[in-house]
Amino acid sequence: MSSLTPSKFLATCAADLRERGWDWVDIVLVSGDAYVDHPSFGLALIGRLLESQGYRVAVLAQPRHDTAVDFQRFGRPRLFFGITAGNLDSIVANYTGNAKIRDEDHYSPEGNPYFPGPAIKSNRRRPDRATVIYTNLARQAYKDVVTVIGGVEASLRRFSHYDYQQQKIRGSILTDAKADLLVYGMAERAIVEVARRLADQQGLAGIAGTCLRLSPREYGDSVFVEPVVELPSLAAIQAEPRKFMEAELAVDRQARAAAATILVQQQQSHYVVQMPAAAPLTTDELDSLYELPFARQPHPGSGRVPAFDMIKDSVTIVRGCCGNCSFCAITRHQGPVITSRSPASVLAEVERMAADKGFRGTISDLGGPTANLYGVSCRKGGCRRRDCLFPALCPQLVIDEEALLSLLQGVAGLHGVKNVFISSGLRMELLLQTPRLLKAIVNKHTPGMLKIAPEHTVDRVLHYMHKPGGSLLADFLKACHQAKAGQGGKAAISAYLISAHPGCTLDDMRALARDLAGLRLPVRQFQDFTPTPGTLATAMYVTETDIKGNPIHVAKKNTERMLQRHCLQRVATGPAKQRRRSAGNKVRRR
Repeated sequence: MSSLTPSKFLATCAADLRERGWDWVDIVLVSGDAYVDHPSFGLALIGRLLESQGYRVAVLAQPRHDTAVDFQRFGRPRLFFGITAGNLDSIVANYTGNAKIRDEDHYSPEGNPYFPGPAIKSNRRRPDRATVIYTNLARQAYKDVVTVIGGVEASLRRFSHYDYQQQKIRGSILTDAKADLLVYGMAERAIVEVARRLADQQGLAGIAGTCLRLSPREYGDSVFVEPVVELPSLAAIQAEPRKFMEAELAVDRQARAAAATILVQQQQSHYVVQMPAAAPLTTDELDSLYELPFARQPHPGSGRVPAFDMIKDSVTIVRGCCGNCSFCAITRHQGPVITSRSPASVLAEVERMAADKGFRGTISDLGGPTANLYGVSCRKGGCRRRDCLFPALCPQLVIDEEALLSLLQGVAGLHGVKNVFISSGLRMELLLQTPRLLKAIVNKHTPGMLKIAPEHTVDRVLHYMHKPGGSLLADFLKACHQAKAGQGGKAAISAYLISAHPGCTLDDMRALARDLAGLRLPVRQFQDFTPTPGTLATAMYVTETDIKGNPIHVAKKNTERMLQRHCLQRVATGPAKQRRRSAGNKVRRR
């Protein structure tokens, strides 16, 4: 296939097609986000990758959802519609953890979650369960078009899952949307294979990192090379919610082990069949992604997008997470294998940023899911557990202190760069093993706040969170003070905390408040636990058991959730008289 000359932005309208001399496109990428051509936005990353493979790619950002007219903007795509809710799950984007409507959407123009002008149905730019809505509209526009769903929403809702806004177990988003294929996880390998097969008029079965929807007859006639593991069905889970934990644990084990097994779950009249995960990208492959010709700006039609303002001067240096926190879906989506970009690739990206006339000299973040996982590796080359940080650091984990130190120094030395900060989260137990790196971060590379995530201080609750307990937080704070001593470091600590996590009682929250006061650690950011799809903590919330089936306390009523939050609010406000509020809970009722 002949290569295309990249444009500053991917095509977004008929005029863009005429400018390129196109009368058709191969792929239309649909998103609930405004279009920002930056590698931190999944749609841009996938769009530029497909473009680099020679495909004609168009972007349909935040289409109307009361009519299929926007889906006809480019004509019928030759290959497929690629559909995502955006960088966030649409329910998480639209509702707080207590199911209250959010009045901001950082991925929409000006942060306004509502369409301007005449009202349409619901009037929200990003509809609830956007992946399902968009897939149905694509089919309304072109009855026989191929639809491929992906992104965080599709990835984490690929099996039966709990929807906290509806407070019920829902079936797979693949069966709800009736899409032809679901791509889960980081989709680069799978989406390129999907495009190649459709271009060659081949079927989509058996692609690593995808899920198919099969009828009972199709499933019965299927012959699989890999071993098959059947999860409890949707009907069985709805009849006996404790089976939800059984299913989630099976998905979790398969994901962490990168097992060559096929997972199957019956969904009413169909089966969802998940192929083994695609292999993680290598360093060279990750580097090549970030060399693609991103405009690193919102599309002019998108206006100002607050999420872009936050990340425009940031650089992703690492992908994946081996922490497996029970409340977090990063490991489930990005995978447990850590891939670090090469120093040369990071330096080249920063040089391109520094050459831009709008650059002000500050790299706001060299990071990723966890910045100081950069450069880590496994002495054994990987294992089935891939659980490197709990209950303590795995002895097989190789921590390369020099890797991140050298990278920070290299970026700081580039022409036009005045400051290099790490704003991503940092794992305390890793920083305690790298004192020189801790000293450098505290004194040179922190933008006023050093972000850590102790989440709690009570050992039992931390165990449910799948995080180390003991004296870790106290030891870390002591090490920070020592690192700052005599260096003039002024970095304050920003500790992220969670209230109402499954297994956490009101007494536990009171103990947390006392511990924070004793440590003289101010509370600046906290949030009520949100039972989002794709986490073991959500399974704990639903079943009111731990992962071994033992009963645990779960704060589900708003009254108790508010009381737990209040324990932190009192510590957070104090003499400031409530100047700080719980993160994510600012709500305007509509």
